Amino acid sequence: MNFALLADNLTNPALLFFILGIFAVYVKSDLAIPPNSSKFISLYLLFAIGFKGGQELSHETFDAHIVWQMLFGVLISLLIPCYTFFVLRRKLNLYDACAIAAAYGSVSAVTFVTADAFLESQQLSMSGYMVAIMALMESPAIIMGLVLLRIFNRENTDSVDQRKVLTHSFTNGSVLLILGSLVIGFLASAKHAEGIKPFTTDLFKGFLAIFLLDMGITSGKKLKSFFSLGWFPVLFAIFIPILNGCITAMASSLITDNIANRFIFAILAASASYIAVPAAMKISAPKANPGLFIPMALAVTFPVNITLGMPLYFYLVQIT
Repeated sequence: MNFALLADNLTNPALLFFILGIFAVYVKSDLAIPPNSSKFISLYLLFAIGFKGGQELSHETFDAHIVWQMLFGVLISLLIPCYTFFVLRRKLNLYDACAIAAAYGSVSAVTFVTADAFLESQQLSMSGYMVAIMALMESPAIIMGLVLLRIFNRENTDSVDQRKVLTHSFTNGSVLLILGSLVIGFLASAKHAEGIKPFTTDLFKGFLAIFLLDMGITSGKKLKSFFSLGWFPVLFAIFIPILNGCITAMASSLITDNIANRFIFAILAASASYIAVPAAMKISAPKANPGLFIPMALAVTFPVNITLGMPLYFYLVQIT
């Protein structure tokens, strides 16, 4: 691995703001991002990445090559919950195993945004349709989690409206916003897009840094209680995402030779959802412990991916 690249990533301002957030919690600082501001920033990031992706997509020629990449993304989000479920069942109950498997099969939009910023630092850019692929990968894992729960639930005591859960997986706010922004960016003319470029491009990295500061504060508050749950969730949250990312980084060479796209596939496979999946699992698996799967995705997997994961996956897509 290029250790200079790793060192450069570890001094990235966005990452350092994330660490500052964790540090603030441990020194009992009153530093906090107001909830309304945090929500606005998260919406802004999804809007900006979706709109920019739509603009890029408008310059693409939609062909079989793009379709195969979309199918590859959906396949990843279906396969990861299948195998991780059986790993998790060795130590955890059915509900927690299904919720965690769904979370790790789904994707993190914030990790995706951070990875896009990483590519920019390497003077690379992904194809616009990767935004659409990211959004498509959100729901299949939730659906697979529901299927696994239905197959292996011997009790069938929970009265769950499956249609409501499936509908939520497709109309979740983050999925809807990024897809809607993608479509609007695709339809907008270059002249109109130029008018909001200072908002969608110039301010992006600053908002990302503030958002990661907020994520650091949130993660720091959850770490102590999470580590009290034992070693298995911690090790799973570290090694399984890295395994998923490494395998995908190498396997992606079968469907594209675009280094930036392959890197994005790897980071999506390695990421875990801590927004859409917890919301869906609250309905479908009410017995699942959110104090387990949310900290796994947010407080462990997310920082592992943005520190060690991204340089590793980037190295792998370059040599394979």
